[in-house]
Amino acid sequence: MIAKISAAGLASVLALTLGAGGAQAQKMDLTLGLQLEPPNLDPTSSAAGAIDQVVYSNIFEGLTRFGPDGSVNPGLAKSWDISDDGLTYTFHLVEGAKFHDGTDFEATDVKFSLDRARADDSTNAQKALFAGIASVDVVDPATVTVTLTSPDGSFPFKMAWGDAVIVAPESIDTIANDPIGTGAFKFSKWVQGDSVTMVKNPDYWGTPAQLDSATIKFISDPTAAFAAVMAGDVDAFGAFPAPENLPQFEADPRFQVLIGSTEGETILAMNNGRPPFDNKLVREAVAHAINRPEIIDGAMFGYGTPIGTFFAPHNPDYVDLTNLSDYDPEKSKALLEEAGVALPLKVKMTLPPPSYARRGGEIVAAELRAVGIEPEIENVEWSQWLETTFKGAHDYDLTIISHTEPMDIGIYANPEYYFQYDNPEFQNLMSDLTRVTDEAERSDMLKQAQTILAEDYVSGFLFQLPMQTVANAKIEGLWVNAPTQAADLTAVHWVD
Repeated sequence: MIAKISAAGLASVLALTLGAGGAQAQKMDLTLGLQLEPPNLDPTSSAAGAIDQVVYSNIFEGLTRFGPDGSVNPGLAKSWDISDDGLTYTFHLVEGAKFHDGTDFEATDVKFSLDRARADDSTNAQKALFAGIASVDVVDPATVTVTLTSPDGSFPFKMAWGDAVIVAPESIDTIANDPIGTGAFKFSKWVQGDSVTMVKNPDYWGTPAQLDSATIKFISDPTAAFAAVMAGDVDAFGAFPAPENLPQFEADPRFQVLIGSTEGETILAMNNGRPPFDNKLVREAVAHAINRPEIIDGAMFGYGTPIGTFFAPHNPDYVDLTNLSDYDPEKSKALLEEAGVALPLKVKMTLPPPSYARRGGEIVAAELRAVGIEPEIENVEWSQWLETTFKGAHDYDLTIISHTEPMDIGIYANPEYYFQYDNPEFQNLMSDLTRVTDEAERSDMLKQAQTILAEDYVSGFLFQLPMQTVANAKIEGLWVNAPTQAADLTAVHWVD
């Protein structure tokens, strides 16, 4: 006997069946929230870490790459040999890799990229990474040699930076808005002011991405970021800008909260190149006016590790020098008197958009006013900060920023950098460091470098920026720590 079923009943059965099947289908797309929108998408010509957050490993790759634990791993170079004198690196490249436009990746692309980065007219923000290169030579399509002017045991580390990714000559004219790399994702579209979308690269040479597509949505306002995560408008939010909301997410089983570390030394940068901060006594006065715990509690809701120099506390060579700039407002006042500056001392404090900068700036300004320094706060957008503070005429007195590049203490050796700190002793030390391969000797030199910066009060050293990520509980593969500026989505996937 065959049971009869009405048309309505049949539709209900089909709906239930399809619904059950749909519920079992694995989600293959992801929307990630980030606070800062990059000014362009070329990591080889701009200092904005927001670029690397989008494109590092996802779209562009280097000869080497950072892993989520900070290790330096093979990238487009599957292996490399070092000559006995330490001067020549021979990189053996992966074969079969293609750029997203279908052209082959070959040794000529490596030569082009490295020569472009170190050229006299290079606009690479980390040009110092390539300063030790004497020549780049193509041996064959899968082999390239890099000869250095002096031995540099950290050269593979330098090649893992986002500024050292490999680009194709054919793509340079349009790279800023149409990035073409070799990564596991291909650029799809950029809706400026809103989002960047990437799609899975079906021809990727390595382990393929587990997502079919990924959208990175830019939400600058902390309140809006909280609302977007709660509403499910974004599936995850990296470097979540509202730490006061983290306990609420931790108590909600729909979400996971990942707390890790970054390479981000958060500083009150002082313009050493112009009065009054060309005077060490004034810089020291600023340092003693700063109450680090108050800033960490007020701006970061307790998340963050105090620092006394420009070095990450999780690094084994870190020296705790916070005592050199302990909170002592009376000492600060005495130093200002010794410096002979007229009080109140009026200065300009330029603050970019990140929450730690805007919130921290208000607290620092109040602390400085208590000792006779009167900051006039100027809130600027990210592109304006890059153009007028970081580049150009370095038009600022004070600014708050987190430097999230890995092991970048050497930036203080560049007198043209926006700090405008010019110390030949420090410059010579950094130059000598590149030639030393003995680990114990390198450690001693790094500790000496940290001490010089702390004793010279080059910047107000505030705290190490934590990595705070809020995500849907069903997402796996997100980086907990941030050993470099990256929202690497290549291993991210959904689980049931």
